[in-house]
This record gives sequence, structure tokens and C-alpha cells, in this order.
Amino acid sequence: MPIIDYHCHLPPADIANDSRFANIAQAWLGGDHSKWRMMRANGVAEADITGHEPDYRTFLAWARTVPYLAGNPLYHWTHLELRRHFGITDILDGQSAQKIWDEANRQLQHGDLTARGILKKMKVEVVGTTDDPADSLDLHHAIAKSGCATRVVPTYRPDACLKVRQPERVQAWAKRLAAATGKGADTFAGLITGLNQRHDDFAAA
Repeated sequence: MPIIDYHCHLPPADIANDSRFANIAQAWLGGDHSKWRMMRANGVAEADITGHEPDYRTFLAWARTVPYLAGNPLYHWTHLELRRHFGITDILDGQSAQKIWDEANRQLQHGDLTARGILKKMKVEVVGTTDDPADSLDLHHAIAKSGCATRVVPTYRPDACLKVRQPERVQAWAKRLAAATGKGADTFAGLITGLNQRHDDFAAA
């Protein structure tokens, strides 16, 4: 069956540019907060999760966490992804990590495992990316014109304007919104006008 993904965190730039991942750590762990939470729960140091350690070190930390996840959907998804994308049937753990790293990376460097290629292979018909109202929609327009097999639409997520207990953040964000709309957002009425305009822009895209 096709996948209709209403909520994801895929960067529109990766889809617009049909990016190729440098390695499986970047594809799997670069922005997956679900995996990050599991590694933290397993006692992995933050530097090995979201720090600037070598990618293999982050991958190895994930591989060592996986055996503790039996029964958790992440355990099964990990092995389904290895099998479906790479034809790898080994169980991921600290002992198999290097072998799986080498084979997955070899395949990522060639063939159709690009951002769009993976979406097509998994029969993803529609993706709703997670976007701030102040974000540009230029990448979405570019994707729409590119002939991408997956329909990619923006999802309106105005979390930033609700950070009322952090006025400096809201004010900085309001300036971004004003730049996106070409209208002032330094009053409450202007903020609401800007949000409504961007809501219409998102709907049109």
C-alpha cells in the first residue's frame, strides 16, 4: 500500500536537491529524536548523540542500544529498514555494527538511495513536512515543479509564536514572520494578520 505521511521532519532541502546521504548515521540519526531518546535512556553520552563526534561513533552508540529495545517498535523498524533498503538481514548490535556500517554506506554511495529515491522505493505518495509559518516555501514550489514522484506539502506549525514566556524569542521570530509576509508583526494585530496570510500561503502550496 502507498504511504501517506501527514507528519514528518524530512528537510525540504534534501528532497528539493535529491540529496545523497554521506553515511547511514546521517540518514538514520541526524534528526531522529525517537532514536535520541532511546540512546539517552540507555545512558549514552550526549556528545555521542547530538554532539560533533565522528558519525561512526554515533552509529556505534545506536547499534549498542538496539539490543535493549526488543519489543519496542524502533527495534523492529531498524531491522525492517536494513532488510528493505539494503538487503541486510544481520541483527544490529555492537558486534555487527562495523560490517553493517560498511555495507550500508557502500550502497548509499551508489544507485537510487537518494532522498527522492528512498521515498519512491517506499511508495510514499504524499509527505507533509513540518514547517514554521516564517519559513520560505520556495523549496516546496521547486519540488512541485521538479517532477518528484512524491507530493511534498508544507505543514503549518506555529509553535514559535506560542513561546510567550520567552519574549525575546517571540520577538525575534516575529521579525522573521514580518520578512516572510512583507508586513509588520510587531503588534498583536499585525502578528495575527501575518499568521493568517501565511496560513493562506501554506494552503495554496
